[in-house]
Amino acid sequence: MAEVSKIKGLQPVSRGPYISAITNKHMNLMIRGVVLFTIGVFLALVLNLLQVQRNVTLFPPDVIASIFSSAWWVPPCCGTASAVIGLLYPCIDSRLGEPHKFKREWSSVMRCVAVFVGINHASAKVDFANNIQLSLTLAALSIGLWWTFDRSRSGFGLGIGIAFLATLATQLLVYNGVFQYTSPDFLYVRSWLPCIYFAGGITMGNIGRQLAMYECKVIQEKIHQD
Repeated sequence: MAEVSKIKGLQPVSRGPYISAITNKHMNLMIRGVVLFTIGVFLALVLNLLQVQRNVTLFPPDVIASIFSSAWWVPPCCGTASAVIGLLYPCIDSRLGEPHKFKREWSSVMRCVAVFVGINHASAKVDFANNIQLSLTLAALSIGLWWTFDRSRSGFGLGIGIAFLATLATQLLVYNGVFQYTSPDFLYVRSWLPCIYFAGGITMGNIGRQLAMYECKVIQEKIHQD
């Protein structure tokens, strides 16, 4: 049954199911989590397919024959990580008392996604003289992405933490033979991988912040009307 709110003596106005869901804290988190998970799965399929086609990432033959020419667990894992990161960024901002207000519009978020895809594309297709040059270039691009679309201390710190943990997890997976990288130069993986994870964390964090800000705006507008 739809919730009913009274607007200063006027006739009762029923809230639609969307507004009721948005103003419910737990439902709010669930909706944002599902959206972030879906975005993460989509980006994982697209970007991982690019890596496989360029022979940057090698999966066993039986895995290559599976769905989307990749391991079945890659998209769900990336989607789950995206949901956690996207929900964590606005939460940390709130805890630190530093609301993120730099370039808060969807057009900026879409440009951030495009730059992230471009960085991943460069890691797979652009040929450099050596891996060190490639790694330094991607590091500069990743920091440039943070400076252009984020510029928050919490965003930079979380990005570094995400890059470290994700690289460590990838090292363990490669060590156990789940998949491998061609020409590894950083233990079992490529040295530019932390840059990709850093840029991905900043990108999903910006999406999560924008979703949170949009829903807060809806709640505030509804409160002013009540």
